[in-house]
Amino acid sequence: MSTLSCALGIRQSKLDADTRAFFRDARPWSFILFREACVTRAQVSALCADLRDAAGHDAVISIDQEGGRVARLKPPEWPVWPACARYGEVYARDAEAGAEAARLGHRLIAHELKAMGVDADFAPVLDVPVGGADPIIGDRAFSHDQKTIAVLARAALDGLHAGGVAGCIKHMPGHGRAEADSHLALPRVSASEQQLETDLFPFAALADAEAAMTAHIIYEAWDKDRPATCSSVVIEKIIRRRIGFQGLLMSDDLDMKALQYAMNGGLTQRAEAALKAGCDVVLQCSGVLKDMETVAKGCAPLTGLALVRARAVEAFAKRPPSEFDADAGWARFKQLML
Repeated sequence: MSTLSCALGIRQSKLDADTRAFFRDARPWSFILFREACVTRAQVSALCADLRDAAGHDAVISIDQEGGRVARLKPPEWPVWPACARYGEVYARDAEAGAEAARLGHRLIAHELKAMGVDADFAPVLDVPVGGADPIIGDRAFSHDQKTIAVLARAALDGLHAGGVAGCIKHMPGHGRAEADSHLALPRVSASEQQLETDLFPFAALADAEAAMTAHIIYEAWDKDRPATCSSVVIEKIIRRRIGFQGLLMSDDLDMKALQYAMNGGLTQRAEAALKAGCDVVLQCSGVLKDMETVAKGCAPLTGLALVRARAVEAFAKRPPSEFDADAGWARFKQLML
């Protein structure tokens, strides 16, 4: 049976009957765990099994576990991982140690995720922050240097893959220049095409990644009217051709204020616009059943190239992890991060 072209946010630690029934009927392709859904390791494992049972297929289950500010898994139940800028600081002192730290840190994240049944991470961040931009990216970026970002993001993605977890590069084609937080407003970037080459560099270097997430930003050099998520010009001309990305393209959260300000209509219309523009899958993250039902009306079953790309992500997510000694890994990681 087909699955629906959406990934839906989960903010409850245990599924209620109405939500379970909706998942059984809608068969979303993927789920996304948020902080409220993550209480203990055993509870997350049970929730993942319940989500897959409700959806009727071995759904990809994702999480935002970058480290630093963006971490759905919190202490004391889970360890603390550093913000990605820390890897950049280590890299600036010792390039080999920095790359090893980025890979090992994400291998340790994958070790935790895979053991609970979470098999995809919305990481790494490839945005290139610039002076004067909104701090929403800030230390989530590996560096202010695009070449350093490409090296460390590749190492991070390799770490996730070694742990049997799929990654997702974000926020394509670059969030680092935005002067507003797209959760709260609709950013416009007025930089020239030549200036934007810097932003594209890390994404082009990792164009072979299995998945990417779009930015809810208007790039005036490419499309003055529509944010990248809903712009066929940006998706086809910049993301698919200029960057060369051919993997699964996912929208950022359709609930974010940027799309509310940019688009007419509600969640159904936003889903339709993003999919029509060229996104393969849309994200809806409120965890509210009514919102899930509304966004599902704007989604279609995965078919064609979108289905091929989704299967490729599943192949990364469902592979077994390589052999790994987590205790030794943590000891080495702490040594690298001194």
